[in-house]
Amino acid sequence: MTSQIDSLLIIGGGQSGLAAAHAALAAGLQPLILEASTRPVGSWPRYYDSLKLFSPARYSSMPGMAFGGDPERYPGRDEVVAYLERYAAALADRGAELRTDARVTEVETIREADGDGFLVRMNGGEELVAPIVIAASGSFTCPNLPALPGLDTFAGQVLHAADYRSPASLPGEHVMVVGAGNSAVQIAHELAAHTRVTLASRAPIRFVAQRPLGRDVHFWFRVTGFDRLPLARADAPPAGLVLDDGRYRQALHEGRYRRRPMFTRLDGDKVEWTDGRRERVDAVLLATGYQPSLPYLAGLGALTTDGRPRQRHGLSLSHAGLGYLGLEWQRTPSSNTLRGVGADARHVVEALARRLRDSSQRVRA
Repeated sequence: MTSQIDSLLIIGGGQSGLAAAHAALAAGLQPLILEASTRPVGSWPRYYDSLKLFSPARYSSMPGMAFGGDPERYPGRDEVVAYLERYAAALADRGAELRTDARVTEVETIREADGDGFLVRMNGGEELVAPIVIAASGSFTCPNLPALPGLDTFAGQVLHAADYRSPASLPGEHVMVVGAGNSAVQIAHELAAHTRVTLASRAPIRFVAQRPLGRDVHFWFRVTGFDRLPLARADAPPAGLVLDDGRYRQALHEGRYRRRPMFTRLDGDKVEWTDGRRERVDAVLLATGYQPSLPYLAGLGALTTDGRPRQRHGLSLSHAGLGYLGLEWQRTPSSNTLRGVGADARHVVEALARRLRDSSQRVRA
């Protein structure tokens, strides 16, 4: 069965898709959100148990709804899930349509009377036709798995941060965490209370004080305008920094976990370091980031050969009615965050809404 959507179709019901729906309602559009999971909260329930936001509640709100509670606290994973559920319910009350268990399998272009549109195929065989589409499906389901020497034949357990929940996920006497960002350091610190941990990274850890001069760093981001800093290009974001309230740097200094330059190779259950030394490793955790999860666009010609969208500031360079949200450093340093995705959503939705209005006017003329 094929149904016509007259306005905006959003693929993904996490923070980016919900922000897009909020912007669409503000622009006078009636959005339809398709969410593959059973809840309109994106990937948040699948993050590790101890995860806390690196921004206080005061700076973690989406457009139109304060996070609530103590504004200086750092909300945990489950608080974010509850917040997004409230946000989705508020959007539904305003007229946004949200479907769960609605996984998009393919998107094609079709010719309509007012120009090119999109045929969106879903699991179960349903098809939807829409004039504009926003891909807001995030990246959590597409973890980056680097081709490290010997990783494919490593005798121990290999786990990506996407599958990590707690120290029970990685039993053994020696765990190696690969990465240098916030997640790598936070997980290494947590594991170090239970086992010996080595953090392997290509560059040294770069710690940034969480509360310089007594104020959270996000206060300074807001005051200085850093969060709104426009980017000329987002294909290669800079290496991440680790926000630290003092615990992580101190634990590293005290030797509760150690950091070493990236190893030469894995061999059986051993790791070989650049100085030739070898030691046993029971498990490897890859905190190596993610790639945009856009498999449904593979046949559209909208992606590069490595699966990244051909886009500028969230607008497709190959298809006029296609937009993106939730990409790292899409327009600003805060693009893929609760606090920053709203500004990107307004930019993308307003541009696509103009296209929709222009198309309708041409048809009437």
